[in-house]
Amino acid sequence: MTVNEKLFNYIENSPTPYHAVAHTADILKAEGYTELRESCEWDISAGGKYYVIRGGSSLIAFRVPCEDFKGFMMSAAHSDSPTFRIKESAELKGQNYVRLSTEKYGGMLCSTWMDRPLSVAGRITVKQDSGLKVKLVDLKEPCALIPNVAIHMNRAANDGYKYNPAVDMLPIYSCGSSEISFRSRVAEIAGIAEEDIVSADLMLYCKDAGVEWGDYISAPRLDDLQCAFATLEAFITSKDGGSVPVYCLFDNEEVGSLTKQGADSTFLYDVLTRVCDAFGGALRRRVASSFLVSCDNAHAVHPNHPEFADTNHTVTMNGGIVIKYNANQKYTSDALSSGIFKVICEEADVKCQTYANRADMAGGSTLGNISNSHVSLNTVDIGLAQLAMHSAFETAGARDTADMIRALRLFFSKSLGGDLYSDITIE
Repeated sequence: MTVNEKLFNYIENSPTPYHAVAHTADILKAEGYTELRESCEWDISAGGKYYVIRGGSSLIAFRVPCEDFKGFMMSAAHSDSPTFRIKESAELKGQNYVRLSTEKYGGMLCSTWMDRPLSVAGRITVKQDSGLKVKLVDLKEPCALIPNVAIHMNRAANDGYKYNPAVDMLPIYSCGSSEISFRSRVAEIAGIAEEDIVSADLMLYCKDAGVEWGDYISAPRLDDLQCAFATLEAFITSKDGGSVPVYCLFDNEEVGSLTKQGADSTFLYDVLTRVCDAFGGALRRRVASSFLVSCDNAHAVHPNHPEFADTNHTVTMNGGIVIKYNANQKYTSDALSSGIFKVICEEADVKCQTYANRADMAGGSTLGNISNSHVSLNTVDIGLAQLAMHSAFETAGARDTADMIRALRLFFSKSLGGDLYSDITIE
């Protein structure tokens, strides 16, 4: 199986953040990693491999060297993508249709979600004799569609259109003749009675399969599952070094990370603290000798609108790993952190390129600067160049995923030493 085929498989098995974390956990378990629970005592030892899940949609994995470790070499990507969340009272009946009541999650390109086969996945809370249980569900087959208005009825459709998410973006589910309600269908897939569903976190997702064509790949949720997959592959296949390699997969980046399992939570700090406590403490000293690579995709220069890119900072698909800069620290890269990462890329024989927004166009925040507010350490923001970010179906370079795996595989095997402000050493 090629790298891109493995990427498409990862995306197909990750229709929601809950599924992405569950699938990632399955991969880690197959590689000998042991699950830890935050509510239990941690029995961790040198040479051990572990992961911990918070909120069902964020995961942190780490591997402890056999010798005493200097710090942490970490990557962070996110498990969520823009979508439409289905409200608790899901069905809207009328006009010979049953529609699903939804609301936007994140900032998507609305038009790309229309006239596509969509399915539904997520998690449900189930009532049992012993208490409550959470189950993942995935209807898998197309079951919803958001229809466009015909050009004959909306002559201004190609002149620019403002979509109202409460009106234009509601998907049709059925014509109302079926005796099986939406909730009943979810229960059937889960193998339970409808009345046993207590609550649900369900969302739409694009059913189109990933495809490689020429120099490019196209798939749903490349932002940010392409980075989630690449960092996982690099983490699993990297050699042990003098530091603890750490893989982070955070939820809720698309809505600001202000959740118990987001990058703006205590999740990373709590895990690092417990690891250090198991090996003599010294969290502050070890964090000072640590490094975080914040991995989130970047905007490739658009073939039809190059004016949106900043002169001298245009990046291209298949042009190498993108290092992202911002004077206001929306991206964390600085001379120190980007210098360290460039040296690693050079050693791994991987090209890198630099990105900055136009000075009159604001960019978004990333996992790096958000997590830095809780665990302050040297961080670089990187990504892979892509087109149509936040589209239901995105496009990226066919060679870039393999390049990121190669560079980060080397990164995870490294450790930092010396005074980072005067004498940097990369071991």
